[in-house]
Amino acid sequence: MALNFPNPSRSYDAARHCVCFWGYDNAREVAFQVSDNILFSLSQEMAFEEASLLATFDLHRERILLLAQDIYTPGARNTYTIS
Repeated sequence: MALNFPNPSRSYDAARHCVCFWGYDNAREVAFQVSDNILFSLSQEMAFEEASLLATFDLHRERILLLAQDIYTPGARNTYTIS
């Protein structure tokens, strides 16, 4: 089974300046972080505040999930950063 994203949950981590979300490879949970800078490049009119960052993530969710699938290597590690 390939990496999938059945859980639409995401959260903003102000300390790491990223939006966090999770994917699953079978029963294995894999954490992903997409940096503020990537989100800004997707929507340059957004403000650097939690609500705007989460809204930008939601607007570009499919593209971000494709990026996550591209960088994922099965079994390699449990956390990936898109930056």
